[in-house]
Amino acid sequence: MESSITIETSIIIAGFGGQGVLFAGQLLAYAGMDAGRHVTWIPSYGPEMRGGTANCTVIISPDPIGAPLVIRPDVAIVLNQPSFDKYEALVKSNGLLVVNSSIVSSQCKRADIEAVYVPANSIAEEFGTVKMLNMAALGAMLCRRPVLELEVLQQAIMDHLPPKKAHLAEANLKVLHRGYELAMPMKT
Repeated sequence: MESSITIETSIIIAGFGGQGVLFAGQLLAYAGMDAGRHVTWIPSYGPEMRGGTANCTVIISPDPIGAPLVIRPDVAIVLNQPSFDKYEALVKSNGLLVVNSSIVSSQCKRADIEAVYVPANSIAEEFGTVKMLNMAALGAMLCRRPVLELEVLQQAIMDHLPPKKAHLAEANLKVLHRGYELAMPMKT
């Protein structure tokens, strides 16, 4: 399936270990590859994986990627307060900041970027387990920055969810869609 991305897009996903930060990045990378795009995925996490800080960088591009390192991302998905505090200032002008409003109380102070607030924990809990909060955040990101078609990410969930989590595939899809829906701009 052809993706709607026409330019290279860098995405940083950050939060606590255990929030699915690294899996969300892997899923984007798999979906990008499945869509015929060039991708990079670089994980980074503290020594105390669950509960420590974790982030990953994903680049999705229609062209070969020159350098996989990103200092100022086009998009930052921040799943906790420390990640918001770190990455709000680093998002490129005209970029996107996706905020997990379930646990991040801060509001973006920058006028040169778009911020979207999605109650990722609450959405995930509604469909079974808070561990799916990463899917709500990915849905919100794809709504505001369609770097890949939603259908491509849906298929990646079906194809790449670990076997021990396969029973959560349908719930993950529902959480993804709810995050997407809640991120839709309000009509005026």
